[in-house]
Amino acid sequence: MKKTKKLFGALTLTLLLGLIVGCGSSGEDKNSADSSNKGTTDIQKIKDAGVIKVGVKEDVPNFGYMNPDTNKNEGMEPDIARLIAKELTGSEDNVEFVGVTAKTRGPLLDNGELDMVIATFTITDERKETYNFTTPYYKDEVGFLVRKADKLTDTASLDGKTIGVVQSATTKEAIEKQAKELGVSFKYQELGSYPELKTALTSKRIDAFSVDKSILTGYVDDSTEILKDGFSPQEYGIATKKANTELNDKLNKSIEQWEKDGTLEKIYKKWNLD
Repeated sequence: MKKTKKLFGALTLTLLLGLIVGCGSSGEDKNSADSSNKGTTDIQKIKDAGVIKVGVKEDVPNFGYMNPDTNKNEGMEPDIARLIAKELTGSEDNVEFVGVTAKTRGPLLDNGELDMVIATFTITDERKETYNFTTPYYKDEVGFLVRKADKLTDTASLDGKTIGVVQSATTKEAIEKQAKELGVSFKYQELGSYPELKTALTSKRIDAFSVDKSILTGYVDDSTEILKDGFSPQEYGIATKKANTELNDKLNKSIEQWEKDGTLEKIYKKWNLD
């Protein structure tokens, strides 16, 4: 019996020592990992990767457009992305563009496939609860593209008409607010992209194509025109994940500097934007 007790005591002591050593070892590994991760900032991760992944539009002439002849992303927003790439990685070529729509840009940012979104992303209080937004790099207002043959003159003349808007954008909400102020009402058709809306206008499935005026300028042709009426000022900002505060602060400083030194103005002129 004594031998059994001694053996049991020895085994117990061995197990306890093993647990203590094991716990201590695990804690050291964890602390080592935490120390390693602690030094890796949002910006450092991009520098280590050597490339920034940016969501841009590919169907908005002058803002973000995939040129089928060159197979390159063109427009004001890709140009801004290249400037950011140069500041963060040393070369404007170190940017990977990912085509997004109003419906996909948020989810692609959420799941980590993008570092940032520069895609006519209108800043709203509701969106700021989910994402970081920089100071605006462009300001616009909502308008209507209509067929000249219909001889429409202003927003009120669209009373009862069908308005085409893109899915997941803030346009419909802005139009509804304006409609209430004017005492008119509209019907709506929501489609997935701007080219689809332009086709719907041409084929007379909708009476007006509505979005920010500068976006509409890329779809004007001999048979269409933009109404003079404009409403609901829109401000575009660069969106990043809510947790990426360091990256947002850096982007803010860059936008503010480019606004002061005329860099943004040069880009506007390059793409015929006011």
